[in-house]
Amino acid sequence: MLEVTQQLAKFIADLRYEDIPAEVIDRAKLLMCDLVGIGVRARHEADSTLAMMRATEVLGADGGTCGVFGDTRWFSPAAAALMNGALGHSLNFDDTHADASVHPSAVVVPAALAAAQLPGASGRDVIVSIIAGYETICRLGQALGPDDHYERGYHPTATCGAFAAAVAASKVMGLNAKETESALGIALSQASGTMQFVENGAWTMRYQVGNAAKNGLVAASFAREGFVGATHPLEGRYGFLNAFAPSPDARKAIAEVGTLWETMNIAVKPYPGCRLAHTAVDTIIDLKREHGVATKDIVSVVIELPELAYDLTGAPELQKRTPENMVDAQFSIHFMSAVALTEGRIYWDDFSKRLHDKETARLMQRISAMKTTDSDHSRYRTRVSIALSDCNSLTRTLELPKGEFGNFLTSLELRSKFRSLVAPCVGKEGEEWLHRTIMHFENESVDDLFHRTVPANNFLLAGED
Repeated sequence: MLEVTQQLAKFIADLRYEDIPAEVIDRAKLLMCDLVGIGVRARHEADSTLAMMRATEVLGADGGTCGVFGDTRWFSPAAAALMNGALGHSLNFDDTHADASVHPSAVVVPAALAAAQLPGASGRDVIVSIIAGYETICRLGQALGPDDHYERGYHPTATCGAFAAAVAASKVMGLNAKETESALGIALSQASGTMQFVENGAWTMRYQVGNAAKNGLVAASFAREGFVGATHPLEGRYGFLNAFAPSPDARKAIAEVGTLWETMNIAVKPYPGCRLAHTAVDTIIDLKREHGVATKDIVSVVIELPELAYDLTGAPELQKRTPENMVDAQFSIHFMSAVALTEGRIYWDDFSKRLHDKETARLMQRISAMKTTDSDHSRYRTRVSIALSDCNSLTRTLELPKGEFGNFLTSLELRSKFRSLVAPCVGKEGEEWLHRTIMHFENESVDDLFHRTVPANNFLLAGED
C-alpha cells in the first residue's frame, strides 16, 4: 500500500518557512487577503449571516478568545472557525483550484487563524500552516477525481476541506508527523457535505464549508491531546479516497510534494459566482467591450459549456432562467451572462441590483446553454455565440478564465476587488490598514488582524470583549 497519509504528514510536520519559495509565500498572502476581504463584506451583507450569528449566541459560543471577520466580539475557537469559513464562502467569491475543483482558502485560512489564537502563534507560523493546508486540499481533490466525486453528490470543498483544515491547525499547533496522521484519521470521521443545496439555493453550501474548517480544528485539537485517529485515513480500504470516489489516484496526493507547489495554481475569482461560468462571462464582457453590443440588439445567445459546467450552471434551463435567490443566481449561467451583457462587468452589488430586475429576466429568456460537442474536455473551454438583430453574429471560444495561473489578476485588479469589498465596511483608511497588515503578515499578530476588520472606533470594544 502506498503510504499516502504518512508521507503527507511528514511533509507537513517538517515544513519550514525557509523551505517555501518566496513566490509561494507571496501568493499565499494574496489569497489570504482575498478571503479576508470577502469575509468582512459577508459579515455585513450575506443573507445567511444574521441567522448564523444568532444560532452561535444561542449555543453560547460567544465570549471566547478568537475573532470573526468584521465582528467586534470574540468567540470560541470552534465557532470562530465555522463562522469565518461560512463567511468566506457566503458570497461565492472565494478562490478556486481548477483541477481539484475546490475553494481552498475558505476552509484553510479560518482553521489556521483560530488555531493560532489558541497558543498565540505568529503571523509567520500562520502563513506556513495555510500553505500546508492549500497543498493538502488541492492534492486530495485531484486524487479523488473531482468529476467522479461530484457525480456521487459530494461537495469537494467541504469533504477535502476537513483534512486541509486539520493539517493547517496541526501545523499551527506544532504537532509532529505521528500526531498529524492522527488528526487526519480523526478528520476522516468528519468529512461531509453534498451538492443538494443547488436544488433550492440553500445556505448549507456555506455552512458545510465553515463546518469543515471547524471539524479540522477539532481533529487537530483532539490529536494534540493524544486522541487516536484511524490509520491510513486517506488511502485505506475504507479511507477517504476509496470511500468517496470510484477510481481515485492516491499518487496524486503526494506527487512532487514540496517541489511542485499547488498553491500557485489557486485562482482568484473576479466575479462572485460559480467558477465554471467565468469563461463565458469573460468572453461576453470582451465581446461587449469590443463591439459595443447593446442588449436591445441581441436576438439570442448560445453558450456551449463543458459537461460539469453545464450540469452545475446550465440545467435545468427553466430553473436557471428564473433564479429566486442569490445562490440560484450564482449557479446560473443565464443570470451571470445577462448581467455581463447589461453592465459590461459583474460586481458583488450587481447581484442584488439585477436578481429581480425585469430587463434581466427578459434577457435571460434569450440565453441558452448546451453541452459542448468539442472532443476537448477542458474544464473551462467555452464558446459563446451572440446573434444580433442586424443579422450579424459574434462567436468566440475561450480556454481559460481570468484569475487562473497564466492569466492571473493584476495587482491593480486584486486591490480593486479587496477595496470594493472592504472599504464600505471599514472606510478608506481602515481598508488600507487592513491590506497592509495582511501583506506583511509575517510580522503581524492574528489578534491585530481581527481588530482591523472593524472600523477604528470599535478597536477598543473588540479588545475589551
